Amino acid sequence: MPWIRSRPHLLLRAVVLTAAGAIALTACAGPVPAPDSTDATAVAGCTPASATPLGDLDPVEDPRSITGPSSACLSSEAIQTPETAPVPQLPVTVTDNQGTEVTVTDASRILALDMSGTLAATVFALGLGDNVVGRDTSTGFDQAADLPLVTQGGHQLNAESILGLDPSVVITDSSIGPWDVVLQLRDAGIPVVVVTPQRSADTIGPLIDAVAEALGVPAAGTALAHEVAARLAQIEEQIAAIAPVDDADRLRMVFLYVRGAANVYYLFGEESGADALIRSLGGIDVASEIGIQGNRPLTAEALVEAAPDLVLVMTKGLESVGGVDGLLDAVPALAETPAGRNRRIVDMSDYDILSFGPRYPEVLDALARAIYTPEESEADAGSDADG
Repeated sequence: MPWIRSRPHLLLRAVVLTAAGAIALTACAGPVPAPDSTDATAVAGCTPASATPLGDLDPVEDPRSITGPSSACLSSEAIQTPETAPVPQLPVTVTDNQGTEVTVTDASRILALDMSGTLAATVFALGLGDNVVGRDTSTGFDQAADLPLVTQGGHQLNAESILGLDPSVVITDSSIGPWDVVLQLRDAGIPVVVVTPQRSADTIGPLIDAVAEALGVPAAGTALAHEVAARLAQIEEQIAAIAPVDDADRLRMVFLYVRGAANVYYLFGEESGADALIRSLGGIDVASEIGIQGNRPLTAEALVEAAPDLVLVMTKGLESVGGVDGLLDAVPALAETPAGRNRRIVDMSDYDILSFGPRYPEVLDALARAIYTPEESEADAGSDADG
């Protein structure tokens, strides 16, 4: 099955624990900052991926010889939607992830809310985007950019904002809260369907199916899940063709979560979601290799021991420390690693890099280009733009 991987990866647990850790590290900083909701789609300095298939690009023989930073950018920040929107067949009664039986009678005013923005992306990819009436802070793709926010202070559900939009159904998970708001919505008679908070390549298909079933469009869900699985298999095959085969030659990668203003620096390791991403990119997750489970505050010793060839970061995280130079200044131990010496920092939009939604195949494609063929990809994209 296309969705099967080596083990489950709990992205949302990692992010939640990161926020909690941020509060513990610095009482003044508050929770980990969310993406900037005032500019939901902008990724400064990012060159869109070219139309040339990844497998047709010519990677360097040894990717460790590449120097300098690069940015991974989707060819479009818009969600691909079907030509014809499906018609919900309602009412439908589902048993959600918490064992609660929920009956949905109306899908005309949808709110899909979670910490990664995956649920809203899924609703739009199913073809029901015109029915979405609001968004969370992490939903940053083009079609949703002008929708009113219903979260505050990062990922806190705002009951007043939600009730003011008069939603006919809310789809969410346990990654955001407070839970009292969910109970308040149910008390107001709004059907709330709670899906799994897990985000990984394993959960993309089942999550699509769960959302589609709750909205009365199961056939559209099946079609979308199969389509995403096919795209993912194709991209993984292309990555396998350009990534080194032998473990000794594979890039040693690490995902570093950075929020400079809050002085938050975390390594994401096993079962964080970043490990699955790195393996899909043909790399070795060195944080997992040195025994980091979930996410842990960064230490100089751990970073030097990991000795990464390449560091993955979120774009706004990198911006929060003033770019690559600022990151090297803020984390001196990074300069002692091959990644630091070669300035091999690859960034990608906070909205995309760990979303594990319907655009996950395109996320892998963009990251692989930035990792293995940065100069060729940028030159090719530039020529496409000139033409």
